[in-house]
Amino acid sequence: MTKKVKAHTRYRAKDNTIVPGVTTITGILNKPALVKWANNLGLQGIDSAKYVDDKAEIGKCAHYMIEQYLKNEKLDLSDYTPNQLDTAENAVLKFYEWKKHQDFRVIESELKLVSEEHRFGGQCDIYCVLNGKNTLIDLKTSKGIFPEMFTQVSAYQQLLIENGFPCEDVRILRIGRDESEGFDDRKVPFLDLHWKRFLHCLAIYTLNKQIK
Repeated sequence: MTKKVKAHTRYRAKDNTIVPGVTTITGILNKPALVKWANNLGLQGIDSAKYVDDKAEIGKCAHYMIEQYLKNEKLDLSDYTPNQLDTAENAVLKFYEWKKHQDFRVIESELKLVSEEHRFGGQCDIYCVLNGKNTLIDLKTSKGIFPEMFTQVSAYQQLLIENGFPCEDVRILRIGRDESEGFDDRKVPFLDLHWKRFLHCLAIYTLNKQIK
């Protein structure tokens, strides 16, 4: 039975140097929606850190279930609570519903790559042929799609291209955790600008490490 890996992913360049991941680098971006959301939780008496941890586990579970489905491999869900499983299954059902209406063929799932040129790594959720195009799909179980997500996935596209995977289209597929939610399939706009912004984030991240 396949066992999921819960340890934090580390990316290494060919010289065995550990390089930062995309989400770590884009973490320096301002997220005004997140500040307002955390404040609202506090007003309700909810510990935002515990809430985020639980939602992160639900997101990991949904990603894992979809990965194993695409790879036709068995699931081991023993590390998740019944509530986390129920909520993750809601998101997975949205993925199935989306897929029914697509000409879809998976090539790789949860593909880990490293850029030797720019010295960063990342994990691409789904690399596939979608409606005749080599496409990167980034799965989100969040309540919305936010601008920093576009910057994040622009870096994943560059990882694919640098490592020899042609990528003609980049999409964010938001699959809702709640039963009442559907799915939101969004083509990523202004990829060239978001890639430039990512490179600036990478430069600032590197400078911050040097300053520390």
